[in-house]
Amino acid sequence: MSSPPTIAGRQVGETGFGLMNFTGRSYIIPDEEIFACLNTSLEKGANFFVSGEFYGIRDPEDNLHMLNRYFKAHPEALDKVVLSVKAGMDWKTRTPDSKPESLRRSIDNILAKTGRTYIDVFCIARVDPKVPLEESYAVVKEYIQAGKIGSFCLSECSADTIKKALMILPREYISCVELEVSLWSTEIFENGVAEVCRENGIPIAAYSPLGRGFLSGQFKSAADIPEGDLRRLFDRYQPENFGKNLELVEKVKVIAEKKGVTPSQLAVAWVRQCGGEGLRLIPIFGATKKEQVAENLVPVSLSTAEMAEIDQILKSFKPTGGRYFGAMESMLYQ
Repeated sequence: MSSPPTIAGRQVGETGFGLMNFTGRSYIIPDEEIFACLNTSLEKGANFFVSGEFYGIRDPEDNLHMLNRYFKAHPEALDKVVLSVKAGMDWKTRTPDSKPESLRRSIDNILAKTGRTYIDVFCIARVDPKVPLEESYAVVKEYIQAGKIGSFCLSECSADTIKKALMILPREYISCVELEVSLWSTEIFENGVAEVCRENGIPIAAYSPLGRGFLSGQFKSAADIPEGDLRRLFDRYQPENFGKNLELVEKVKVIAEKKGVTPSQLAVAWVRQCGGEGLRLIPIFGATKKEQVAENLVPVSLSTAEMAEIDQILKSFKPTGGRYFGAMESMLYQ
């Protein structure tokens, strides 16, 4: 049995919790419901929380304010949570911004808005082609050495960018690489990213293991997605693509039913195990109901035969449509 994963020198659960959905919906979720989800996650051992400086529809900083309220209401959680917060985006223009002054402003803002003096992981959301990596990473090094952040996380980057980061920063400064990985997002195993992480012992924080809810089987048609929901913008959720992508969900449901688990549980388990020997993947799922949190944190292990059966399905299936839409798609794997 493998040892528990560590992030920023701290032990975390084998599954992490993404917080964007709490403030990324077109409606307001009461704190009582949010805090119940966060507490359930901690109770189940999922103490790696992933937030963002721009995770809000009404106010981009809503997720930071939410965390501040949570830690004030539950101060006992402060020492339990391993917190990752991403920045490095100009959310007005939806473009990367990794200028040194912008990153300093973001880190200071994250600390102030969350009410913390230290963030375990600081993540740059997308590679900014306008700013040399050396300039951006100098800020990361500065704040790690000042004791304000514990480590650095790259996000949606190429294998070459990871290699360059390892030349600029000490390996111990890099806690993980955050990438989308799921049954319909397997590019990291084809573009060299997974192999670089394996070679250097870098864990992958695998966000959207449920394909933003699609792989859970909760949607039967594109019309099921609520008005104002960001997923209505994504290529794979478009009516012309939806039915084709639903074929994967139906095939996965058959395996889940045979095993006696839900499609969500199977999808999360697959991500956790798909790296094989020497590569640690930590699925980072999102949920807004404590029952969903509990469901996704039920320990599930897939046999070699079950993994092989799923792999055969994936070899015969190609998702229709990009992971995002338009210009957002062009920012991936830079």
